[in-house]
Amino acid sequence: QVRLVESGGGLVQAGGSLRLSCTVSGHVISSYAMGWFRQAPGKEREFVASISWNGGSTYYADFVKGRFTISRDNAIHTTYLQMNSLKPEDTAVYYCARGVATMPQDFASWGQGTQVTVFS
Repeated sequence: QVRLVESGGGLVQAGGSLRLSCTVSGHVISSYAMGWFRQAPGKEREFVASISWNGGSTYYADFVKGRFTISRDNAIHTTYLQMNSLKPEDTAVYYCARGVATMPQDFASWGQGTQVTVFS
């Protein structure tokens, strides 16, 4: 059974950086796309970024372009989300996901989430 575990969330001042990690166990991730989503209080979960199985293609929501970078290391079954220039509106629970492709609707396996809180 596949298991996704996120880490790296925390409390950071606006303008700061965090790097989230997602480690997958129970399944080799190299044949799957990986993605990051987030959910703020009172809002629906939204797509943040995704990366193709070999890392050759990446996609970002407009609100994170130029600030966030998704990457992966298939050798250690880990996907990363480097978040720079953080804003208070980035505050949310961030979820890692595994998908058959990189479009938001292609993701079906989720982690438990990690909280990111950005204060001004």
